[in-house]
Amino acid sequence: MSKINSYKDLLIWQKGIILVVKVYKLVKTFPQEELYALTSQIKRASVSIPSNICEGYGRNTDKSFSHFIDISRGSLNELETQLIIAKELDFITDFNLYNEIVSLIEEESKMINSFSKSLK
Repeated sequence: MSKINSYKDLLIWQKGIILVVKVYKLVKTFPQEELYALTSQIKRASVSIPSNICEGYGRNTDKSFSHFIDISRGSLNELETQLIIAKELDFITDFNLYNEIVSLIEEESKMINSFSKSLK
């Protein structure tokens, strides 16, 4: 296994960044009146995922890192729920991108769960 010198070396962080970029592209087509409502919440939840991984890494203890990984998992679940709501409200127009994001969420969830277990 390769040595981790930075949070940037963590695959869960890298996938989190990819997820953020895809989410931002998806919400560009949401209705303007949702800009400060669901769109904003979706963006914040997506950004929270890699941000909490980074913050936890910087705390330098497994216990603290584990706590921030748990927060990241919660943000991932929040993002998934918000995207389901957006789909139900017919805000999603790019279903290929939406399906890519759903697959990334599933993959990231499995990776976060596995990583979390390694810290405990």
